[in-house]
Amino acid sequence: MVITEHAGLTPSKAATIMAGSGQVVTYAELEDRSIRLARLLRESGIGRGDVVALLMENNPRYHEVYWASNRSGMLLCPVNRYLTAPEASHIINDSGARALITSVAMAEVATEVAEATNVALRLAVDGPVAGFDRYEDVIEGVDNSPLGDQPTGDFMGYSSGTTGRPKGIRRPLPEGQFDQVTPFQAMARDAFGFDERSIYLSPAPLYHSAPLAYTATVHIFGGTNVVMERFDPVETLRLIEEHQITHAQFVPTMFVRMLKLDESVRQQFDLSSLQVVIHAAAPCPIEVKYEMIDWFGPILWEYYGGTELNGLTLCNTAEWLEHPGTVGRPVMGELHICGPDGGELPPEEPGSIYFERAEPPFEYHNDPDRTEDARHPTEPLWTKLGDIGYVDDDGYLHLTDRESFMIISGGVNIYPQEIEDRIIMHPSVQDVAVVGIPHPDMGEEVRAVVQLIVGVDPGLEVESDILDYARLHLSGYKVPRRVDFEKQLPRLETGKLYKRLLRDRHWGSKTSRIV
Repeated sequence: MVITEHAGLTPSKAATIMAGSGQVVTYAELEDRSIRLARLLRESGIGRGDVVALLMENNPRYHEVYWASNRSGMLLCPVNRYLTAPEASHIINDSGARALITSVAMAEVATEVAEATNVALRLAVDGPVAGFDRYEDVIEGVDNSPLGDQPTGDFMGYSSGTTGRPKGIRRPLPEGQFDQVTPFQAMARDAFGFDERSIYLSPAPLYHSAPLAYTATVHIFGGTNVVMERFDPVETLRLIEEHQITHAQFVPTMFVRMLKLDESVRQQFDLSSLQVVIHAAAPCPIEVKYEMIDWFGPILWEYYGGTELNGLTLCNTAEWLEHPGTVGRPVMGELHICGPDGGELPPEEPGSIYFERAEPPFEYHNDPDRTEDARHPTEPLWTKLGDIGYVDDDGYLHLTDRESFMIISGGVNIYPQEIEDRIIMHPSVQDVAVVGIPHPDMGEEVRAVVQLIVGVDPGLEVESDILDYARLHLSGYKVPRRVDFEKQLPRLETGKLYKRLLRDRHWGSKTSRIV
């Protein structure tokens, strides 16, 4: 079933509840508004395969924009709401977006973005934003009868490229109409038991691919999403009790923050409604997961995959307890662990993780080199996400390292090159490396290692000046927490920076760089 059928059978049922405001979007409202917007987009000359950019906080309108693009064969490009205007503008320009939808809450950034991009249709919800038409006023006058042709759309998320600039992940558009259950949605239904009785708690930003994909899946099967405007550990527990949450998804840093609550606070709330707790986005420390299982019970499911959707592994609690540290066995795509020459490796031997699928593989938008790098050297349908791991004798995947030194902090991907490119412009900096170092709550934190120009001495004053400079040019979560100073960074004669030497000082002799 899809939202059209749910709107007919249960029109007044809550499709989405905003946790903070309590605002409810019913299935009838979701259907009506997404139809109007889909028709407006089509009448504006935007067609199948075109991109609609969405720069918005977790907002009651978020899903109607998703469903409008999905039911008209378009690609939704969710833009990280915490990006600076230049960062957001790059994504919108690079994607070739034909429409941009934002909100009053994003007005300051959105106004700058409007001046730096060339998007014909610009709409803003919840009030006036300079350079944008009022969303509610525009769609009110649009016919609410469904389009005659409603091909399935998709979304195009952005992640960083080899230069540090974000790159769009473009998957082949699905065939058929939007009322068909996708393989991913079928997997989620069969594994997690999503149905019309499901009440799903989403504590993460909807611009991330997983929260958006899972909340859309809940809509497909007629359940209700409770969307948090922002994560808070106590509020999370309160919402589980208040709304009788059956399903929820977290990242490991959220587990840590909940576990650090005083036991008296944790015991205040009845969590017995929970049936399934899903986690991914970053490796979960083994001890943290043991504690969560002790607290929540054997209802944790872990998966490994990416926005590229080239493959997926999955494991339930019982499987994980038999294979501690695993991220599961493949449920989508066939798994291959390969050495540097592309040859397959035996169990227990780490190598590059490839997935094989029959469908045409994804592409990195406007980045053929990175697209090619993600392909196996001889098998065109084998693709990788850049991680290293091994399978045990029972076929369960374990992650051990990353091919790149991407930093994952609190479940958010942070790309060092972009940060380095900014800091190197500071007048006192001769060379810089940015690495992720262990952090007890966030998994990793950003650390800058700087070689100063001759004549400038290291100290708190220059450290503060460098960090202030970084804050002027980067979103807050990308700014290093500290600066270490080195007389000479470990560069090879070829100019390549040997970051492993810098990271190993903090990670020591651990066999894994990501747990």
